[in-house]
Amino acid sequence: MRFRFSLLAFLFAVNIYAQQRPKLVVGIVVDQMKMEYLYRFQNDFSANGFKRLMNEGFTYHNANFNYVPTYTAPGHASIYTGTTPSVNGIVGNEWFSRMLGKVMYCTDDAAVKILGLGSEIEGKMSPKNLLTTTITDELKLSTNFKGKVIGMSLKDRGAILPAGHFADWAFWLSNTGNFISSTFYGENLPDWVASFNAEKRCESYLKSWDLYKPIETYNESLADDNPYEGKLYGVEKPIFPYNLKAMFDKSGASVIRATPFGNNILEDFAKKAVTAEKLGQDNETDFLTISFSSTDYIGHIIGPRSIELQDTYLRLDETIADFLSFLDKSVGKGNYLVFLTADHACAENARFLSDHKYNVTNVETASIQEKLKQFSTEKYGENLVLNYSNFNLFLNKQIIASKNLQLNNVKKDFIDFLMSQPQVKRVYTEEEILANSGADYFLNFIFNGYDVTQNGDLVVLDKPGYIEYGPTGSSHGTAYMYDTNVPLLFYGWKIKHGESHKKKLITQIAPTLAQKLSLTMPNGTEGEVLQEILK
Repeated sequence: MRFRFSLLAFLFAVNIYAQQRPKLVVGIVVDQMKMEYLYRFQNDFSANGFKRLMNEGFTYHNANFNYVPTYTAPGHASIYTGTTPSVNGIVGNEWFSRMLGKVMYCTDDAAVKILGLGSEIEGKMSPKNLLTTTITDELKLSTNFKGKVIGMSLKDRGAILPAGHFADWAFWLSNTGNFISSTFYGENLPDWVASFNAEKRCESYLKSWDLYKPIETYNESLADDNPYEGKLYGVEKPIFPYNLKAMFDKSGASVIRATPFGNNILEDFAKKAVTAEKLGQDNETDFLTISFSSTDYIGHIIGPRSIELQDTYLRLDETIADFLSFLDKSVGKGNYLVFLTADHACAENARFLSDHKYNVTNVETASIQEKLKQFSTEKYGENLVLNYSNFNLFLNKQIIASKNLQLNNVKKDFIDFLMSQPQVKRVYTEEEILANSGADYFLNFIFNGYDVTQNGDLVVLDKPGYIEYGPTGSSHGTAYMYDTNVPLLFYGWKIKHGESHKKKLITQIAPTLAQKLSLTMPNGTEGEVLQEILK
C-alpha cells in the first residue's frame, strides 16, 4: 500500500512537472526585418498584431547578431542553435567550400528526393549541413520524440534549419505555388498538405495588389515612384496598383514570394498544420517554426523606404494579429509561447544616401570579381582567384605553388589591391582571424562567422554605408548595426510584460528557451541566457 501511494505521488509529481511547459511554442522569423520598422510604422499598426506582442509581452529593443555574413541561412541557424556559423557550419546561403573546392548550398542533399509538385532540385534539401543541434532538436529528445516539430517558410532554408535534424516535417514553397518537402522527412506528403495544395490558394491571392490603407497613411515612406526601387517581375514601373494576374500569367506562381500575399498563404498553411497535426492539443509540448519571407524579397527588390515595403508590414501586422487570435481559440490563451525575431536587418539604399550627401555607393559583386581577376592577371600573368563571395577571397594555392610564389607575399599583394578600393575598410588574413584576441570589434564578427574548412584566405570588411549590391533596392550582410539590429519579442506562456534596451545577442534565444522549457541546451551554444524571460 505504501509503495502504491509512493508510486502515485511520483506519477502526480511527474505530471505536474510536465505541465511546466507550454502546449505549443511558436518561433516566428520575419526575413530582413529592422527593429526600426516597429518604430517607424507603429502609428499605423493595429492593436492586435505587433503591438499586442509588445504591449503584453517582453520587448528587446537592442537585440543583435554577432557575426558576418548576416544572411538568411546563417540567421535562421544561429537563432535556433544558439551559436554562430563558426560552430554551426552554416556560413552563408551558399558558399565556396575550401575543403570541397566548389560552391555548395546551405541545405543541399543529393541523397534525398522531392515530395510534391516542383522541380527535383527544389526538393533535394535537408539539414545535413547543419553541424549542431537546435532547440527544436532538444525538444524532440526531451519528449522522447513525442512532441511534434514542424517548420515552414516560403524558402527551403527558412523551413529546414529552424526545424532541425529530428523534425517531423519541414515544408517550403516551390515555384509551382505548392508546398513541398523531401524524403528526409518521410515517404509521402501528409494528406493535409496535398489537400491544401489542391486548393490552389496561391492563384487565388494573385489578382491585384493595391494599397491596404489610404495613401496618406504612407507618409513614412518615399514617393510611390522613385529612383531607388527595382521592378517586380518585369512590370514597367514599380507603382500601385500591381496587376498580379498579369504577373502570374507571365512568370508563374513564384511571383507570390515578392508580394505581401506570400505571408498570407504561409499563415493559411500554418493554421492548417496546427489543426491537422493537432499541435498544442496534448501534454507533450510541440514546436512550430514559421519564417515570413516576402518581406525579404520586397526589401531586396524595392528597398526599405518604399511604400510597397510599408504596405507589406501593415498587412503582416494584420496577419500576425489573425494568427494570434487563431492560437487563442485552438490552443488557448496562456497555453502557448511565441517569440518573434528576424534573421537579419538591412542597409539603406546606397544611392539614396549618396543623393543626401553621404559619400557612399553600391558596388556590385561581379565588378569586384572582375577587378580581382584583372589585377591578378596583370600582376602574375594568371588568375590566382578561385572565388570571391560572401566577402571571402579564395586563392588558388596550386597555381601559386606551381609558380614558386610565396603565399604570404601573394596575400599581401591582394590586400594592398583591395585596400585601394574605395569601399574597403580592412582586409583580414586567415591567420589574423584564427589568432583573434577579442580586442578588434569587427574581427570578432568575422571570427564568429569563420569556419576554417569552408571560408577564405582573406576576408574583406567594407566601410559603413557601402553595399555589395545593385543600384536599386537593398541588401545586407555586414557587421554594422543596420544589418545586425533586429526585433526580439517574447509573448504568452509565463512571459511578463516589460522591455530592455541593454544589448543582447540573437544566440541567447535558444539557450533561454532551453532553460524556460527545462531542456538540454543545444550542443553548440555557449549558454548565455536572457534573464528577464526566465523570471
